[in-house]
This record gives sequence, C-alpha cells and structure tokens, in this order.
Amino acid sequence: MAKKFKNKNGFTLIELLVIISIIGFLASAALVAFNSARMKARDARRLADMVQIQKALDLYYQDNSRYPGNTDNDCSGWDTGFYGAGDVFIAPLVTGGFMKNVPGDPLYTSQCGGYRYYRYGAGTSGCPVGNGAFYVLGVTDMESSGRPHPSSPGWSCPSGGNWQSGFDWVTGKFER
Repeated sequence: MAKKFKNKNGFTLIELLVIISIIGFLASAALVAFNSARMKARDARRLADMVQIQKALDLYYQDNSRYPGNTDNDCSGWDTGFYGAGDVFIAPLVTGGFMKNVPGDPLYTSQCGGYRYYRYGAGTSGCPVGNGAFYVLGVTDMESSGRPHPSSPGWSCPSGGNWQSGFDWVTGKFER
C-alpha cells in the first residue's frame, strides 16, 4: 500500500501571526528612529536659523548703530517667530533689506513658542548701564535635548537676569 503525502504548501495561522508581529515590531522601531532623526533635523535647522538671524542683527547694527527695537507684542513684549503667524518676525531686518524673510520655528505655532527676540534698554535686568542696550535671541522649544541645549551660549547679566532658564537655546549682545 502506498503512503499518501499531504501537500504542505503555505503557512499555518500561528506562523502568519508570528510573522505579522515581527513586521509590526520592526515597523514601530523604524518609526521611532525616523521621528528621532526628524527632531534632530528640526533642531539643526533652528540652530542654523539663529546663526543667520545673528548675522543679520550684526549687519543691522553696523548700519544703524543699534539693534532693532521690538516691533510687536506677540508674547509679553517679545517678538516671536513661528509659522502660522500673520506678522513678520523682527520686521526691521526685512524692511531694512538685511533678510528677505526672517525664519520662524519649523514646528511650533503657538504665540509664545518657537523663536523670540527682545531689545532691552541700557541698565535693564541688572545689566551694566555702560554696556548699553542689548538684545536677547532665543529658541524656546528644542526637541532633541533637555534645557539648556548643549550648544546654547547662554545669556545673563552679572547682577540680574539670566535668560537661559527661559529658553532651550539663548544668546544676546550688547550695543557697546
């Protein structure tokens, strides 16, 4: 008598479930890695934007012997740069021809989120009057590091304000 062999082409239900579970795990791990890379890319853009804005502020200072004043009151007197806003961030840089448009934060759209700029008068916040007025420029929401961001130069005055505590990345400069 001849033995009959059953044709076993295909997978069992258990094998299919195991394969689907493995594929799901790999897809979720790839998604996490992709999101982390996107956050780091947005932070790199934020840092590049800050360098670009600082250069434009220096050019403005060379032509005007002062930094631009606060042009609006987006967030308690601070000029903010974020997408979704109808106003221009640090408008004098655009109207003076120092930048075609001042960049805004690539992600945050809240009125007090993203980039901030403020020009303080001489002697404000414990800063020496002899140093003159100064500006503070910062990023409130970096995504890939804690506060402060490792590359933040920080900004504070000897006997007064320390802006690092309110920003992930911050810098400033005196007019004198």
